[in-house]
Amino acid sequence: MKKIVLLILTALLLAPAISEAQRWKRQRYEFSFGLGISNFLGELGGANQIGTNYFRDLEWSLTRMAASVGLRYKLSNYFALKSHLTYGRITGDDKLTTEYFRNYRNLNFFSDIYEFNVNFEGAFQQEQVGHRYRLRKVRGMKGYELYTYAFVGVGVFYFDPKTTYKGTTIRLQPLGTEGQGLIPSRNRYSLVQLCIPVGIGFKYTIDRTWGVGLELGIRKTFTDYIDDVSTTYFDFNNYPNANQDAAALSDRSNQSDPVVTTPGEQRGDPRDKDSYMFGIFSINYKLKNGRNNLPRF
Repeated sequence: MKKIVLLILTALLLAPAISEAQRWKRQRYEFSFGLGISNFLGELGGANQIGTNYFRDLEWSLTRMAASVGLRYKLSNYFALKSHLTYGRITGDDKLTTEYFRNYRNLNFFSDIYEFNVNFEGAFQQEQVGHRYRLRKVRGMKGYELYTYAFVGVGVFYFDPKTTYKGTTIRLQPLGTEGQGLIPSRNRYSLVQLCIPVGIGFKYTIDRTWGVGLELGIRKTFTDYIDDVSTTYFDFNNYPNANQDAAALSDRSNQSDPVVTTPGEQRGDPRDKDSYMFGIFSINYKLKNGRNNLPRF
């Protein structure tokens, strides 16, 4: 009899803890809406030095606005899957660097990025479930702690580089500014590409339903044409039927040093693929599960 009573008392004592530990299963889904910033790393613009890699070549003045919506699905207290649909504008301008060759090249572009991805998140600590009223000095009822996680995933994005020429906005990809479409070795690049999102995020939950977050991530891509610059200058003089705007927008230098932009000379660096990044501040809303384990709106 004593053993039975002891088992009952133990069960009663552990029940709240077990219930607390399993609470995340009742709110597996979390919707988020965010606003933030975007930036770009590629051939155009950059630091006042010969092109280098990643953040050392970032031009902060070209930071633009971004927006995102997402849905997170918790696999456990430490792991989750999250899908985003993100929009951001990126831009690059050689006039902003004092490095001689890039400044002389005098190219610029802007593009809207539309990205859809699925990321795997791994947390550095368990998300703490707190009391709805955040009562002070009440044991076992502390609020949510800061939740930090890293993520990696796969995504697909659409881009369309443009520039302004003679007061008109012109799409660059159809022109073939590096001879794409004119010779077999240079095909037109696709405007839909894959990317690998990598980054870190921080979440702070206000109560059982609402929270805020900050996510910082860079996108590794497999194209070098987000800014329409990759290889060498092309000799349009041998192709009289080529679009005249293509020739004009291929070389926008002032021709004070024409050797630099001679056909065959370096225009970009195909060895380094372009990348872009987002920093998103979000508002998060936890959704309760229905009987079929789907979110209940």
